[in-house]
Amino acid sequence: MDISAKLRNGVGPAPVWCMVLLGAWMAVMPFSSMAQVGGEHTYGFLDLTTSARAISLGSKTIAINDDDLSLTYYNPALLNERTQHHLALNYVSYFAGIQYGYAAYAPRSEGPLQYSAGLHYLNYGTFQRADEKGIRNGEFRAAEYALNLTASMQLDTNWRVGVNLKPIYSDLYQYQSLGIATDWGVTYTDSSRLFTAALVVRNLGTQIMAYRSGHYESLPFEIQLGASLKLRHAPFRLLAVAQHLETPKLGYRRPDNNDLIYTYYQGDAADTGFLDQVMRHMIFGIEFIPLEHFYIRGGYNYRRRQELKVGSKVSTVGFSWGFGIRIFKLYLNYGRGSYHLAGGTHHFSIRANLNEF
Repeated sequence: MDISAKLRNGVGPAPVWCMVLLGAWMAVMPFSSMAQVGGEHTYGFLDLTTSARAISLGSKTIAINDDDLSLTYYNPALLNERTQHHLALNYVSYFAGIQYGYAAYAPRSEGPLQYSAGLHYLNYGTFQRADEKGIRNGEFRAAEYALNLTASMQLDTNWRVGVNLKPIYSDLYQYQSLGIATDWGVTYTDSSRLFTAALVVRNLGTQIMAYRSGHYESLPFEIQLGASLKLRHAPFRLLAVAQHLETPKLGYRRPDNNDLIYTYYQGDAADTGFLDQVMRHMIFGIEFIPLEHFYIRGGYNYRRRQELKVGSKVSTVGFSWGFGIRIFKLYLNYGRGSYHLAGGTHHFSIRANLNEF
Protein backbone atom coordinates (compact mmCIF):
# COMPACT_ATOMS: atom_id res chain seq x y z
CA MET A 1 0.00 0.00 0.00
CA ASP A 2 1.46 3.38 -0.97
CA ILE A 3 1.63 6.38 1.37
CA SER A 4 -1.34 8.14 -0.22
CA ALA A 5 -3.49 5.07 0.37
CA LYS A 6 -2.32 4.95 3.98
CA LEU A 7 -3.31 8.57 4.38
CA ARG A 8 -6.80 7.82 3.10
CA ASN A 9 -7.22 4.76 5.30
CA GLY A 10 -5.59 6.15 8.47
CA VAL A 11 -3.21 3.16 8.81
CA GLY A 12 -0.46 5.21 10.40
CA PRO A 13 1.90 6.94 7.93
CA ALA A 14 3.41 9.11 10.67
CA PRO A 15 6.48 6.88 11.17
CA VAL A 16 7.12 7.06 7.43
CA TRP A 17 6.91 10.86 7.38
CA CYS A 18 9.07 11.13 10.48
CA MET A 19 11.79 9.01 8.90
CA VAL A 20 11.61 11.02 5.67
CA LEU A 21 11.92 14.37 7.47
CA LEU A 22 14.66 13.23 9.81
CA GLY A 23 16.52 11.58 6.94
CA ALA A 24 16.42 14.78 4.88
CA TRP A 25 17.60 16.86 7.82
CA MET A 26 20.51 14.51 8.64
CA ALA A 27 21.51 14.43 4.98
CA VAL A 28 21.76 18.22 4.84
CA MET A 29 23.44 18.65 8.22
CA PRO A 30 27.04 17.74 7.29
CA PHE A 31 27.10 20.28 4.47
CA SER A 32 25.87 23.27 6.44
CA SER A 33 27.83 25.51 8.74
CA MET A 34 24.94 27.80 9.65
CA ALA A 35 24.43 28.29 13.37
CA GLN A 36 21.85 29.99 15.53
CA VAL A 37 23.65 31.21 18.61
CA GLY A 38 21.99 32.31 21.83
CA GLY A 39 21.68 36.04 22.34
CA GLU A 40 21.42 36.91 18.65
CA HIS A 41 17.64 37.40 18.69
CA THR A 42 15.16 39.60 20.48
CA TYR A 43 12.15 38.47 22.54
CA GLY A 44 14.11 35.54 23.95
CA PHE A 45 11.39 34.99 26.58
CA LEU A 46 9.32 33.29 23.86
CA ASP A 47 11.65 30.29 24.19
CA LEU A 48 11.14 29.87 27.93
CA THR A 49 9.35 26.72 29.10
CA THR A 50 6.11 27.68 30.84
CA SER A 51 4.52 24.31 31.69
CA ALA A 52 5.60 22.13 34.62
CA ARG A 53 4.77 19.06 32.56
CA ALA A 54 6.87 20.26 29.63
CA ILE A 55 9.97 21.13 31.68
CA SER A 56 9.88 17.76 33.44
CA LEU A 57 9.88 16.04 30.03
CA GLY A 58 12.89 17.98 28.72
CA SER A 59 11.35 21.37 27.79
CA LYS A 60 9.67 21.16 24.36
CA THR A 61 6.64 18.89 24.45
CA ILE A 62 4.90 19.16 21.09
CA ALA A 63 3.45 15.68 20.54
CA ILE A 64 1.20 14.69 23.45
CA ASN A 65 -2.37 14.76 22.19
CA ASP A 66 -4.63 14.79 25.24
CA ASP A 67 -6.64 17.39 27.17
CA ASP A 68 -3.70 19.43 28.57
CA LEU A 69 -4.37 23.02 27.47
CA SER A 70 -0.91 24.12 28.66
CA LEU A 71 0.75 22.11 25.88
CA THR A 72 -0.98 24.12 23.14
CA TYR A 73 1.59 26.84 23.92
CA TYR A 74 4.20 24.61 22.24
CA ASN A 75 2.04 23.28 19.42
CA PRO A 76 -1.25 25.00 18.47
CA ALA A 77 -2.41 21.83 16.72
CA LEU A 78 -2.77 20.17 20.15
CA LEU A 79 -5.83 22.35 20.80
CA ASN A 80 -8.80 19.98 20.39
CA GLU A 81 -12.37 19.28 21.44
CA ARG A 82 -11.24 17.81 24.77
CA THR A 83 -9.75 21.16 25.84
CA GLN A 84 -13.03 23.08 25.48
CA HIS A 85 -13.94 25.15 28.55
CA HIS A 86 -10.56 24.34 30.14
CA LEU A 87 -8.39 26.74 32.14
CA ALA A 88 -4.60 26.47 32.56
CA LEU A 89 -2.37 28.50 34.90
CA ASN A 90 1.43 28.22 34.92
CA TYR A 91 3.99 29.94 37.14
CA VAL A 92 7.80 29.70 37.12
CA SER A 93 10.29 30.84 39.75
CA TYR A 94 13.31 31.62 37.57
CA PHE A 95 16.82 32.82 38.38
CA ALA A 96 17.79 36.12 40.11
CA GLY A 97 14.26 36.84 41.26
CA ILE A 98 12.81 36.73 37.73
CA GLN A 99 9.29 35.33 37.49
CA TYR A 100 7.19 34.38 34.50
CA GLY A 101 4.08 32.45 33.64
CA TYR A 102 1.35 31.59 31.17
CA ALA A 103 -2.44 31.57 31.56
CA ALA A 104 -4.84 30.22 28.92
CA TYR A 105 -8.53 29.52 28.46
CA ALA A 106 -10.33 27.59 25.69
CA PRO A 107 -14.07 28.39 25.32
CA ARG A 108 -16.72 26.04 24.04
CA SER A 109 -17.00 25.86 20.26
CA GLU A 110 -19.73 24.31 18.11
CA GLY A 111 -18.04 24.58 14.70
CA PRO A 112 -15.04 22.80 13.17
CA LEU A 113 -12.60 25.34 14.61
CA GLN A 114 -11.35 25.31 18.19
CA TYR A 115 -10.16 28.54 19.82
CA SER A 116 -8.18 29.59 22.88
CA ALA A 117 -6.55 32.72 24.26
CA GLY A 118 -3.58 33.02 26.57
CA LEU A 119 -1.13 35.50 28.05
CA HIS A 120 2.59 34.84 28.44
CA TYR A 121 4.42 37.29 30.71
CA LEU A 122 7.95 37.75 32.05
CA ASN A 123 8.61 40.01 35.04
CA TYR A 124 12.28 40.94 35.45
CA GLY A 125 11.56 42.63 38.78
CA THR A 126 12.70 45.96 40.20
CA PHE A 127 16.10 47.51 39.42
CA GLN A 128 18.05 50.31 41.07
CA ARG A 129 18.54 53.28 38.76
CA ALA A 130 21.88 55.10 38.99
CA ASP A 131 23.80 57.70 36.99
CA GLU A 132 27.30 57.38 35.54
CA LYS A 133 28.80 58.29 38.95
CA GLY A 134 26.94 55.50 40.71
CA ILE A 135 24.55 57.81 42.51
CA ARG A 136 21.18 56.11 42.94
CA ASN A 137 18.19 58.12 41.79
CA GLY A 138 15.23 55.80 41.90
CA GLU A 139 14.01 52.45 40.66
CA PHE A 140 12.56 51.01 37.46
CA ARG A 141 10.88 47.80 36.35
CA ALA A 142 11.11 45.69 33.22
CA ALA A 143 8.67 43.17 31.74
CA GLU A 144 7.64 41.49 28.49
CA TYR A 145 4.27 40.16 27.34
CA ALA A 146 2.90 38.04 24.51
CA LEU A 147 -0.78 37.46 23.80
CA ASN A 148 -1.48 33.98 22.39
CA LEU A 149 -4.52 33.66 20.10
CA THR A 150 -4.82 30.05 18.97
CA ALA A 151 -7.05 28.27 16.45
CA SER A 152 -6.99 24.66 15.27
CA MET A 153 -9.00 22.41 12.98
CA GLN A 154 -9.31 18.66 12.48
CA LEU A 155 -8.55 17.70 8.86
CA ASP A 156 -9.61 14.05 9.09
CA THR A 157 -9.55 11.20 11.57
CA ASN A 158 -5.81 11.44 12.16
CA TRP A 159 -4.54 14.86 11.09
CA ARG A 160 -4.97 18.23 12.80
CA VAL A 161 -3.50 21.68 12.09
CA GLY A 162 -3.24 24.79 14.22
CA VAL A 163 -1.91 28.34 14.25
CA ASN A 164 -1.01 30.70 17.06
CA LEU A 165 -0.90 34.49 16.60
CA LYS A 166 1.30 36.30 19.14
CA PRO A 167 1.30 40.11 19.48
CA ILE A 168 4.35 41.01 21.62
CA TYR A 169 5.12 43.98 23.85
CA SER A 170 8.47 44.54 25.58
CA ASP A 171 9.10 47.29 28.14
CA LEU A 172 12.74 47.58 29.25
CA TYR A 173 13.00 50.86 31.18
CA GLN A 174 13.34 53.62 28.54
CA TYR A 175 13.15 51.15 25.66
CA GLN A 176 9.92 49.69 24.30
CA SER A 177 9.28 47.37 21.39
CA LEU A 178 6.30 45.85 19.58
CA GLY A 179 6.37 42.68 17.55
CA ILE A 180 4.22 40.00 15.97
CA ALA A 181 4.90 36.27 15.68
CA THR A 182 3.07 33.12 14.63
CA ASP A 183 3.41 29.43 15.43
CA TRP A 184 2.25 26.78 12.97
CA GLY A 185 1.69 23.16 13.89
CA VAL A 186 0.46 19.89 12.42
CA THR A 187 -0.11 16.64 14.30
CA TYR A 188 -0.82 13.07 13.31
CA THR A 189 -2.46 10.75 15.86
CA ASP A 190 -3.06 7.11 14.98
CA SER A 191 -6.43 5.45 15.41
CA SER A 192 -5.46 3.86 18.73
CA ARG A 193 -4.43 7.31 20.09
CA LEU A 194 -1.21 5.75 21.38
CA PHE A 195 1.15 7.38 18.86
CA THR A 196 1.36 11.08 17.97
CA ALA A 197 3.83 12.87 15.70
CA ALA A 198 4.07 16.63 15.26
CA LEU A 199 5.86 19.24 13.18
CA VAL A 200 5.96 22.81 14.53
CA VAL A 201 7.30 26.10 13.16
CA ARG A 202 7.69 28.59 16.02
CA ASN A 203 8.17 32.35 16.25
CA LEU A 204 7.85 33.21 12.60
CA GLY A 205 7.48 36.99 12.67
CA THR A 206 9.11 40.39 12.97
CA GLN A 207 9.52 43.49 15.10
CA ILE A 208 6.99 46.19 14.30
CA MET A 209 8.62 48.82 16.50
CA ALA A 210 12.28 48.37 17.41
CA TYR A 211 13.88 49.40 20.70
CA ARG A 212 15.98 51.88 18.73
CA SER A 213 14.62 53.45 15.57
CA GLY A 214 15.78 51.55 12.50
CA HIS A 215 17.56 48.79 14.47
CA TYR A 216 15.31 45.81 13.84
CA GLU A 217 16.25 42.40 15.28
CA SER A 218 15.20 38.89 14.33
CA LEU A 219 12.96 36.64 16.42
CA PRO A 220 14.00 33.22 17.86
CA PHE A 221 12.67 31.24 14.88
CA GLU A 222 12.69 27.45 15.27
CA ILE A 223 11.48 24.27 13.54
CA GLN A 224 10.72 21.23 15.70
CA LEU A 225 9.77 17.63 14.99
CA GLY A 226 8.55 15.33 17.74
CA ALA A 227 6.76 12.10 18.56
CA SER A 228 5.27 10.34 21.57
CA LEU A 229 4.30 6.72 22.10
CA LYS A 230 2.14 5.41 24.94
CA LEU A 231 2.76 1.73 25.49
CA ARG A 232 -0.38 -0.35 25.13
CA HIS A 233 0.32 -2.80 27.95
CA ALA A 234 2.61 -0.78 30.22
CA PRO A 235 2.10 2.52 32.12
CA PHE A 236 4.70 4.48 30.17
CA ARG A 237 4.73 7.21 27.55
CA LEU A 238 7.99 7.81 25.63
CA LEU A 239 8.81 11.12 23.94
CA ALA A 240 11.47 12.46 21.60
CA VAL A 241 11.80 15.95 20.10
CA ALA A 242 14.25 17.19 17.48
CA GLN A 243 14.78 20.92 18.06
CA HIS A 244 16.22 23.64 15.81
CA LEU A 245 15.95 21.69 12.56
CA GLU A 246 16.57 24.98 10.71
CA THR A 247 20.09 25.01 12.18
CA PRO A 248 21.98 21.80 11.39
CA LYS A 249 24.98 22.74 13.55
CA LEU A 250 24.18 24.17 16.95
CA GLY A 251 27.14 25.99 18.45
CA TYR A 252 28.32 29.09 20.21
CA ARG A 253 31.26 31.43 19.76
CA ARG A 254 34.15 31.49 22.16
CA PRO A 255 34.79 35.04 23.35
CA ASP A 256 38.58 34.70 23.14
CA ASN A 257 39.00 33.94 19.43
CA ASN A 258 35.44 33.93 18.04
CA ASP A 259 35.81 30.37 16.79
CA LEU A 260 32.54 28.49 16.29
CA ILE A 261 32.47 25.22 18.19
CA TYR A 262 29.82 22.61 18.74
CA THR A 263 30.34 21.10 22.15
CA TYR A 264 31.52 21.87 25.64
CA TYR A 265 35.20 22.80 25.53
CA GLN A 266 38.06 22.59 27.97
CA GLY A 267 40.87 24.91 26.95
CA ASP A 268 41.34 24.63 23.19
CA ALA A 269 39.82 21.18 22.87
CA ALA A 270 36.60 20.83 20.88
CA ASP A 271 34.68 17.84 19.56
CA THR A 272 32.88 18.49 16.29
CA GLY A 273 31.79 14.89 15.75
CA PHE A 274 28.66 14.04 13.79
CA LEU A 275 27.03 12.22 16.71
CA ASP A 276 27.50 15.27 18.95
CA GLN A 277 25.88 17.49 16.32
CA VAL A 278 22.89 15.14 16.07
CA MET A 279 22.46 14.78 19.82
CA ARG A 280 22.44 18.55 20.35
CA HIS A 281 19.10 18.56 18.55
CA MET A 282 17.53 15.80 20.62
CA ILE A 283 15.38 15.98 23.75
CA PHE A 284 14.05 12.82 25.41
CA GLY A 285 11.32 12.32 27.99
CA ILE A 286 9.42 9.57 29.77
CA GLU A 287 6.11 9.68 31.61
CA PHE A 288 5.31 6.94 34.13
CA ILE A 289 1.66 6.45 35.15
CA PRO A 290 1.59 4.02 38.09
CA LEU A 291 -1.93 5.07 39.13
CA GLU A 292 -4.82 6.79 37.44
CA HIS A 293 -4.33 10.57 37.63
CA PHE A 294 -0.81 10.26 39.06
CA TYR A 295 2.25 10.86 36.89
CA ILE A 296 6.01 10.74 37.41
CA ARG A 297 8.14 12.31 34.67
CA GLY A 298 11.75 12.67 33.63
CA GLY A 299 13.60 14.33 30.76
CA TYR A 300 17.05 14.78 29.25
CA ASN A 301 18.27 17.73 27.16
CA TYR A 302 21.72 16.92 25.72
CA ARG A 303 22.41 20.40 24.38
CA ARG A 304 21.64 22.05 27.71
CA ARG A 305 23.95 19.62 29.47
CA GLN A 306 26.86 20.15 27.08
CA GLU A 307 26.67 23.94 27.12
CA LEU A 308 25.98 24.56 30.82
CA LYS A 309 27.82 21.82 32.68
CA VAL A 310 31.01 22.44 34.63
CA GLY A 311 33.76 20.00 33.72
CA SER A 312 34.95 19.47 37.27
CA LYS A 313 31.46 18.64 38.55
CA VAL A 314 28.92 17.64 35.94
CA SER A 315 26.06 16.95 38.40
CA THR A 316 22.52 16.63 36.95
CA VAL A 317 22.70 19.55 34.50
CA GLY A 318 20.47 18.83 31.50
CA PHE A 319 18.18 16.47 33.39
CA SER A 320 14.68 17.36 34.59
CA TRP A 321 11.93 15.70 36.56
CA GLY A 322 8.47 16.30 37.92
CA PHE A 323 5.14 14.83 38.87
CA GLY A 324 1.44 15.42 38.39
CA ILE A 325 -1.65 14.50 40.37
CA ARG A 326 -5.37 15.14 40.26
CA ILE A 327 -6.91 16.37 43.52
CA PHE A 328 -10.65 16.83 43.54
CA LYS A 329 -11.25 18.47 40.14
CA LEU A 330 -7.85 20.14 39.75
CA TYR A 331 -4.77 18.81 37.94
CA LEU A 332 -1.64 19.88 39.82
CA ASN A 333 1.83 19.60 38.27
CA TYR A 334 5.34 20.38 39.46
CA GLY A 335 8.52 20.37 37.36
CA ARG A 336 12.18 20.97 38.15
CA GLY A 337 14.74 21.84 35.47
CA SER A 338 18.47 21.59 36.22
CA TYR A 339 20.37 24.24 34.27
CA HIS A 340 23.61 24.71 36.18
CA LEU A 341 25.39 24.03 39.45
CA ALA A 342 24.13 27.47 40.48
CA GLY A 343 20.61 26.08 40.62
CA GLY A 344 17.50 25.10 38.73
CA THR A 345 13.97 26.30 38.10
CA HIS A 346 10.70 25.48 39.81
CA HIS A 347 7.59 25.20 37.64
CA PHE A 348 4.01 25.02 38.96
CA SER A 349 0.93 24.35 36.84
CA ILE A 350 -2.77 24.11 37.63
CA ARG A 351 -5.39 23.21 35.09
CA ALA A 352 -9.07 22.47 35.36
CA ASN A 353 -11.94 21.23 33.23
CA LEU A 354 -14.54 23.87 34.02
CA ASN A 355 -17.26 21.60 32.60
CA GLU A 356 -16.92 19.53 35.79
CA PHE A 357 -17.80 22.44 38.11
